[in-house]
Amino acid sequence: MLLKYTPLKIKRKIEIAVISDVHLGTYGCHAKHLLTYLNSIAPKKLILNGDIIDIWQFNKRYFPKSHLKVIKKIMDMASHGVEIIYITGNHDEMLRKFSGTTIGNISIVDKAVLDLNGKKAWFFHGDVFDVSIQNAKWLARLGGYGYDFLTLINRMVNWYLEKRGKERYSLSKKVKNSVKGAIKYINDYETVISDLAIENGYDYVVCGHIHQPKKEHKENKHGNTIYLNSGDWVENFTALEYQFKRWKIYQYNKDKLLPFYTETEEEVFENTEIQDLIAAITIVEQNIKKLK
Repeated sequence: MLLKYTPLKIKRKIEIAVISDVHLGTYGCHAKHLLTYLNSIAPKKLILNGDIIDIWQFNKRYFPKSHLKVIKKIMDMASHGVEIIYITGNHDEMLRKFSGTTIGNISIVDKAVLDLNGKKAWFFHGDVFDVSIQNAKWLARLGGYGYDFLTLINRMVNWYLEKRGKERYSLSKKVKNSVKGAIKYINDYETVISDLAIENGYDYVVCGHIHQPKKEHKENKHGNTIYLNSGDWVENFTALEYQFKRWKIYQYNKDKLLPFYTETEEEVFENTEIQDLIAAITIVEQNIKKLK
């Protein structure tokens, strides 16, 4: 008699995990990958650094069960003692009216400063330094829809490539990496944020917004800091992790998380317990009503 082998699910214990730019509610979001990652870790703190739910492009006709399961997973983590810090971004800026609110282990803030083993870490989404967002929101939103359309096309292209046994391809990355203006924008963004962090005496500055995962030592004549960007879950599938007094960029595409995800996306949709999903939505609605 053959026994069925079941891989052990040993979660990695980490002090802090940072994710940003998930864009739940859009076609570009890879909720399945994120859920697999969240199932594989046991953090003390989970920092959601903006644009987790894409309220700009929210559409009731498109919010798959896998997206709802990510929300439920985060709430489950909070109920089991994980401190959740939700930092607002531009795509979920509607939550800024609730900034300073705490519900159980979940707090909503616009920025956060933490002491990490004697060093100061400054967390914020990063859109406040984006001139295009501040001066022309309508243009930024239009660009968001274009980006969403591009990622939808990209999904179809990658579906075809995977069927042919070929490597996935990112159209949006190709566009950004080939446009000199985009490269200059990213460099300017990183420089402005790093200079301000140095000016205020922060050892680490942690942001998101531009979907470019990065860890880099920055310095000017006034001092130095470590610039960190958590990337996104649209095309890079990355997070930041802090453990043993060190930061590292986690890359989903370079990890083997099969024990934490054993179903196809279709099976997840079919096997999701509707009662759990309704319970998750109900809790959110009740808490929002209390805040109004």
